[in-house]
Amino acid sequence: MFGKDILTAHVPDLQRGGWLLVGLIVAFFFSVATALLVFVDRLWPAWTGVGQMVLIFAGFGCTAPFFWRRKTYLALWGKVAYRNAILRHVLPGLPMIFAALAHTAYLPGTRLALGWATSIKTILFWYFAVTGLILWGRAVLAFGFDNLAMLYVYFPDEGRLVDTTVYGIVRHPVYSAVCRIGLALGLWRGTWFSIAFGLFMPIGLTLWLWLVEERELIERFGQGYRDYRRQVPAFWPRLQNFGKFLKFLAIGK
Repeated sequence: MFGKDILTAHVPDLQRGGWLLVGLIVAFFFSVATALLVFVDRLWPAWTGVGQMVLIFAGFGCTAPFFWRRKTYLALWGKVAYRNAILRHVLPGLPMIFAALAHTAYLPGTRLALGWATSIKTILFWYFAVTGLILWGRAVLAFGFDNLAMLYVYFPDEGRLVDTTVYGIVRHPVYSAVCRIGLALGLWRGTWFSIAFGLFMPIGLTLWLWLVEERELIERFGQGYRDYRRQVPAFWPRLQNFGKFLKFLAIGK
């Protein structure tokens, strides 16, 4: 994938079996988070929603200092600040968030009896699932390893501009894909909480962007990013751009 060489140049550990270690760390935190969720499901099913929300906030809380403490880490660790911050915050935090997202598919509870609306739910499930998965794949390929791993946060001068159609349609295509997949899982499970959690995902990610990620982007790009934020929605394409959005899903351009 494009950008992998740029990332490994800044994290030489990845050239010496580091990718396997990264995979093991991610798998460990994802497995522990999943085990905790299942434990709550079995012993206190009425509290499963609380457990899921606590895990979400824990994951975001663990990840946020990667951005907030950047200057402190750069002063403390210098060239290895990015490596250490990823290891300390992102590798534990993101698996917690994805474990909570995956938990939506097997939440305990009774499926809602929707009657005639079941067909609408099924259509929406397939729409969000298909567009979410395709958008995820397209966005990941366009974004590249270096940008996905947020290398630009600690090395802004080496940030690589990603010039592709989708960024004129939605500001955060990867997060848009996450919102769609979360909604699809919520609809598929069909409990009141799974659907509510799917609807909560865009709200939670909007708060994350305003409080964390986009603060860093405004700091780097100033008024230019503020203007871009006003012109382009974060996750959902405007009606007039829906055709362009479907074209991007179809051909990646």
